[in-house]
Amino acid sequence: MARSQTNRWLQNLPIAVGMAIGVGLFVNRLWTPQISEWQARSDVAGTIACAFLILTGLLWQRVQPKLPDAVELTGPEGFELAPNLDRPLQVELAWASHLLLTNTVTRSVVVYQGDRTAGQTLLRRGVLGPQAIVKPGPIVQRAIDKQQPIYLVDLKVYPGRIEFDYLPENTQGVIVQPLGNRGVLILGANAPRSYTNQDERWIAGIADKLANSIEAATL
Repeated sequence: MARSQTNRWLQNLPIAVGMAIGVGLFVNRLWTPQISEWQARSDVAGTIACAFLILTGLLWQRVQPKLPDAVELTGPEGFELAPNLDRPLQVELAWASHLLLTNTVTRSVVVYQGDRTAGQTLLRRGVLGPQAIVKPGPIVQRAIDKQQPIYLVDLKVYPGRIEFDYLPENTQGVIVQPLGNRGVLILGANAPRSYTNQDERWIAGIADKLANSIEAATL
């Protein structure tokens, strides 16, 4: 939060300085009874400098837009693996979840394998939600059926958010990434609209690797 506030202050600094200098030039012009040639040239140069500073500040705000405000997800920190998994698959799941938690805005990771009637939670890691048992809802099932990821950029505006009771209650954004034909990787973020296109491609690559490992372990 402190870094975000500092960046915002720096973005507004050129605009504030430009406006302050502009007001100073205007006041000085009003209080000067007779304008000399050199002062007129100075006023023109000062006006150009003010305009340049204000334009620079506006461009910074477009190039570096305000980042979404992050929250502290509610829930205990934890790391749970299904006990019946082979050791290599446990290591694979631990490795993938660690990468997601340390290199993206993800704060909660869930890996589920199965369908609505029979399935198993393979992993829960990060900030844990109130429910330990995953019951795939319509959003998760649609991602599996269509084999396409679903990104809920701001979870609180989606009525279907109630199905994600296995994530922290104040989760801000969710990615549902299919893992083969029966699995799913569910990621919870602590800020809305925080995953980039590059993040989504990287998550898809990790999901493909996990899907191959899960399929090989269940053959």
